[in-house]
Amino acid sequence: MHFVLTTFGSAGDVFPMIGLALQLQQRGHTVLLATNGYFAPLAEKYGIDFEPLGTADDYLNCIQNPDLWNPRKAFQYLYRIFQPWLKQQHELLVRQAAQKSTIGIASCLCFGARMAQESHGIPVLTVHLQPAVIWSDLAPPIFPNLFGPRWLKRMLFRIGEKLAVDRLICPDLNAWRKELGLPPMKHLIRWWNSPTGILCLFPDWYAAPQEDWPQPVIQTDFPFWNDDSHRPLPNDVEHFLQAGSPPIVFTPGTANVHGRRFFAAAVEACRQLHQRGLLLTRHPEQLPATLPHSVQHVPYVPLDLLLKRSAAFVHHGGIGSTSQGLLAGIPQLITPLAHDQFDNAARVIQLNVGRSLAERSITGAHLTRSLWEILNASSLTAACQSVRTRLSPGQGLKQAVEAIEARLGSHQHPADCVSSRGDQSPPG
Repeated sequence: MHFVLTTFGSAGDVFPMIGLALQLQQRGHTVLLATNGYFAPLAEKYGIDFEPLGTADDYLNCIQNPDLWNPRKAFQYLYRIFQPWLKQQHELLVRQAAQKSTIGIASCLCFGARMAQESHGIPVLTVHLQPAVIWSDLAPPIFPNLFGPRWLKRMLFRIGEKLAVDRLICPDLNAWRKELGLPPMKHLIRWWNSPTGILCLFPDWYAAPQEDWPQPVIQTDFPFWNDDSHRPLPNDVEHFLQAGSPPIVFTPGTANVHGRRFFAAAVEACRQLHQRGLLLTRHPEQLPATLPHSVQHVPYVPLDLLLKRSAAFVHHGGIGSTSQGLLAGIPQLITPLAHDQFDNAARVIQLNVGRSLAERSITGAHLTRSLWEILNASSLTAACQSVRTRLSPGQGLKQAVEAIEARLGSHQHPADCVSSRGDQSPPG
């Protein structure tokens, strides 16, 4: 089979697609990856055919805007960034399908792929890396602007969906749909779930499937793919790890260039706790001008190799980082900013494998206190080890590909892959 994998986002969004592409190729399928050109060298490194949706400069310019991390502005900002590439994404899938039988695998923001599904009957699976993007009235995800009992969260979600999402984005998409001869669409956050199938790359013990989730759903383990996991750690990192006690690892996310206060607090917390630290970022301009000998900066290290030799993990709460912390079996301190991060923080707390610290509280004193608590909580340590035994690297991607083959191995008729309605509202 021939697959077109497409996504928008940072390394946390692209790494799972790379892992999925490699697993598909190992099983004899052909694959094309379409995402921002910033990730072209990574695709080339692993022998994956690539088509850019935007340039590396587009990506670097995007992450400069602090709206990316504002929970009230982030979604609309992201749409403005990737909107120019949606028609190219649509045309890519249509062109590929005209040349050979093609299946799309697309993240939920890839509206061009969903349009190609509806306009040309191309099978497209929606990939969800995190449970926060699947709305459920029965078990609502955690967002900072949703509060109170379940009925109130449901009402607030409906209001926000109508005023903050559909009103701003659907007119633009519906004008395009009209050009394609498609009916108007509403309830965007539910429409992005493909009727061909939804691939959830997180286990059911992390987020239990709900009766009101859109169907059909394929749910597997976390993907756990990192660049360079097959190589030894860089010499400077290996020497640092061997030179003393396990460090605390800090990162505000690969796409975050606004972490100056985060890193300053991290260095101060390490000093106060007499702990060693590793600061992970490809954007060193955020770091303090000088670092103590006990704290080291590293642009990138595969988390699956690093975290299992670390004392704790302080991060923004992206699903990739969160799952890697679970795999390592170490306590996590999450400092959520936007997107799915609040929901992941809540799930980490529910599993008793970590705690959360509000962005406004990121100071040396608050970080020191929170880290001392998680480093000295025996019940939390036991829970981390218990969760770790549930996880197996590589199984999630293998399970996903096997499920995809089982579902789409005999190509469905296009009519089975296209929704007859623009509105995919759940019952009630």
